[in-house]
Amino acid sequence: MRILTINVGSSSLKSSAFLANNQRIDYQYKLDSKDFRQSLENALNELLNETSEYKFNIVGHRFVHGGDIQEPCRLLTRTEIQRLENITNLAPLHLPNNLFGINYLSARLTVPQVACFDTAFHSTLPKLAWKLPIPDRYGMRRYGFHGLSYSHIAGKLPDLLGDVANKNIVIAHLGSGASLCLLKNLQSVDTTMGYTPAGGIPMATRSGDIDPGVILELSKSLSYDDLSDLIYHGMGLISLSNGESASMQALLASGTQQAKFAIEYFANHVSAQIGAYAAQAGGLDAIVFTGGIGEKSSVIREMVCEPLAFMGVALSKDANQTHQQFISKKTSKPLLVLEADEEAEIARLVSAYNM
Repeated sequence: MRILTINVGSSSLKSSAFLANNQRIDYQYKLDSKDFRQSLENALNELLNETSEYKFNIVGHRFVHGGDIQEPCRLLTRTEIQRLENITNLAPLHLPNNLFGINYLSARLTVPQVACFDTAFHSTLPKLAWKLPIPDRYGMRRYGFHGLSYSHIAGKLPDLLGDVANKNIVIAHLGSGASLCLLKNLQSVDTTMGYTPAGGIPMATRSGDIDPGVILELSKSLSYDDLSDLIYHGMGLISLSNGESASMQALLASGTQQAKFAIEYFANHVSAQIGAYAAQAGGLDAIVFTGGIGEKSSVIREMVCEPLAFMGVALSKDANQTHQQFISKKTSKPLLVLEADEEAEIARLVSAYNM
């Protein structure tokens, strides 16, 4: 089976062609935040040109939000597309662009397309984790996100950790969008993002959890559209650095006081959340770093782990700086760096779905 995967993120388009004989070709395109839709269209067009020699059997799309359904993927029929169009308010930074990708490819490829949902991995959340402290009549709950990444990592842990994989594990998916997930028996039992991908720990342009009173106060002077734009595009690292940058890479290279503050704020909140999960679970048995920041920034990993020494966590300086798979000292609980590979998980789900 020849599979094309489409992963439209908040700052890039990632795609992979899975071909015969286990051949895989990866593609990545940077998207312009100032003219996102046009740059996405250009990237999709370039992708189709680069893959024009392959005759794909099926296309799998990463969808950040699947709503209330628990299936990991669904065939994108007209009815399913309409259902997804009706829940774009749940992930306004992502879902409209996911849908744009489907429509763009539908006009150019005559093969089935399947949506693979980030929220599905968190269908195992207990009520203590998914329930919101608001009246039931509003029909709102915590969903959780980055599920395709967490599912892929969870599938690798038994080979890497043995029996420890079934114990209490925290996966830190740190990138432009960032969240953490607490696993027990390789299933999600809690996660930082909630009703939308705007909650949890601070991100590139999203605040993470914030006092609802702040939003109420802002709503007095901002329209709904302006407030939505601020929540999804104007908070997080970009505001913590006083407008310097939303990019952790740029902030780490900067050296300015505002950049240092944004970095410290981010790392502090990640550490605090890991500590909270340790208290909730009665201890942690391993921590996994993934995502663009989690995989590439030894500085952030060190800053996150340093306050957690009381939990039996100790980095190997050399292993951390050279981005080894295991970055912990021999006396430490396991600390790992694993590549986020949502494309591989999409291909796995699509293959299983099509069989």
